[in-house]
Amino acid sequence: MAVRARALGRLPAWSVFAAMLAAAGLPIYINAPKHYVDTHGVSLAAMGAALFALRLIDVVQDPILGWLAERGRGHRAAQVTGATAVMAGAMAMLFAVPPLGPPLLWFALSLAVLFSAFSFLSICFYAEGVGKAGRLGHNGYLRLAGWREAGALAGVCAAAVAPTLLAGVTGQPMAAFALAFALLCLIALLGMRGEWGRDAQMTDLSWRPILADPWARRFLLLGFVNGAPVAVTSTLFLFFVESRLALPGAEGLLLLLFFLSAALSAPLWSRAAAIHGAKRVLLAGMALSVAAFIGALTLGPGDLAPFAVICLASGAALGADMVLLPAIFARRLEDRAGGEALGFGLWSFASKLSAAFAAAVLLPALDWGGFISGGANSPQTLTLLTLLYAGLPCALKLIAIAMLATTRIEGD
Repeated sequence: MAVRARALGRLPAWSVFAAMLAAAGLPIYINAPKHYVDTHGVSLAAMGAALFALRLIDVVQDPILGWLAERGRGHRAAQVTGATAVMAGAMAMLFAVPPLGPPLLWFALSLAVLFSAFSFLSICFYAEGVGKAGRLGHNGYLRLAGWREAGALAGVCAAAVAPTLLAGVTGQPMAAFALAFALLCLIALLGMRGEWGRDAQMTDLSWRPILADPWARRFLLLGFVNGAPVAVTSTLFLFFVESRLALPGAEGLLLLLFFLSAALSAPLWSRAAAIHGAKRVLLAGMALSVAAFIGALTLGPGDLAPFAVICLASGAALGADMVLLPAIFARRLEDRAGGEALGFGLWSFASKLSAAFAAAVLLPALDWGGFISGGANSPQTLTLLTLLYAGLPCALKLIAIAMLATTRIEGD
């Protein structure tokens, strides 16, 4: 009971660390590409090619990062400290330091370092959570997931609105964001002291037991398919709001609504899953996402209020994905008696294939369709943007629903 009480008392620190990671994730997937397109004149086609190459590297290295995290689990506190410092430095390179050379090359270098540190920290964080959840007692996975993902989504909310708020006080809002992020990294590290490496016994450093499990292979594939809609909408969100809805300047508010809805819904999804079962509740969240995508297909210029409602609905659906999918996978990993970092390295690998897909297909498709960021676009080009932003995610999410519906979830 005393161990459980101490574990519960440290959950806010897990929320803060999750917020720090999420604040790094938003610029990676949303702000950075448009910032370099608008500020440094990088073309959409070149940006798409660079992002595809970077995300392909990111995808391929995740299993290796998982192996490194597992190999050094006895020194995980030092690993996490070093990787957090690297991530803060890379964020400063990306936004606070003027490109030292061709902007596209500087973007690629900065983002490669940021991707690597972010991925390594995410793998360590989720792997450490398997042991933490076990110390929380009954429904520990869902309880930890609720705190962790609520913190992550709160961090995303702060990151979404920060550039807009900082623009009112400084001429370089993204540079100021990078400095504020460095401070958040320090706070997160201090809060998590003593939480790393609590279960540091050596384990089998092979992916074979995980990949030999048919359920794990199927769930990893589900993670890829289900992550694709978020990758698509994240890549195109700013372009959709600015050009299809003709609402430049509203991006910060809409992102805040989206992520605030996800953050507020996270503990509700966790509680609902504890009562009704994770699979049933996750299916409901995925159905809500499909409804939101269908609604986005009907929007046109000036539709701020309807899109705000869609942001609230799709944000709530994202909350279900972020809380329940990792919790279900972590519960399966517990049966292996170690290897959590290896498992989440593979989970990250599967999820990030979606981001590579989005980068490889979407921005070049818009470029070939004649899309001009911030400029005048034909009705046909705007229709293409809408179909890519809302129609494609809807189809992908329906496939994910079919996969989950036919997957047996232990404990449900």
